[in-house]
Amino acid sequence: MDLRAALTAHRLVAIVRGDDPEAAVRTVLALAEEGIELIEVSLSGKDALSVIERAREALGPDRPLGAGTVLTAADAHSARQAGADFAVTPALGDGVTAARELGLPVLAGVMTPTEILAARTLGAAALKIFPAAQAGGPGYLKALRGPFPDELFVPVGGVDGAAARAYLAAGATAVGVGSPLIGDAADGGSLTALRDRARAFLAVANEDTVTVDAAVASVAQEDAS
Repeated sequence: MDLRAALTAHRLVAIVRGDDPEAAVRTVLALAEEGIELIEVSLSGKDALSVIERAREALGPDRPLGAGTVLTAADAHSARQAGADFAVTPALGDGVTAARELGLPVLAGVMTPTEILAARTLGAAALKIFPAAQAGGPGYLKALRGPFPDELFVPVGGVDGAAARAYLAAGATAVGVGSPLIGDAADGGSLTALRDRARAFLAVANEDTVTVDAAVASVAQEDAS
């Protein structure tokens, strides 16, 4: 798959991680039904490979489906065998290298400029700024875009609706969203509430981007309240 094109087009990656495999599969399918095109199943969830296998069978071969928390070469091989067609890592390491060797595009976890250069060398398709909130939020992303204007950045970690809007305004290609979107759905919680949150995040992803100063101010106001 062309992960770079997909991230640019859809601007949202849903991150599914749960303790109930049945609920996790239902969560993936509900997100897909609501129109979220890029879904990642974290390997740190319970029976995650089984979740990927079952979701792939239900979604068919053409719908993008990623494996997250790919740390090792073994993780990459298992994810590919389960049916993942892209890999997401929290950091740089053997998982990135092995995934690339298997033909999987990689959204690779970075935080510093040095790691950005290393990820480029490893052939990462796009760069996951993680943990984005702790790294400095939208302001940090804006600063990175100065020396790296052509990189595709995807902030992950602490991304709620207001933060998603701010990151996109600051130049993010897409945002990765876990618990603010998934909530408790992958643990057996309400799919109705999940669908409502999915529609809300899709609305943000589909907005015309507001100015970064206004978006960052909005996040700061929410944090202060």
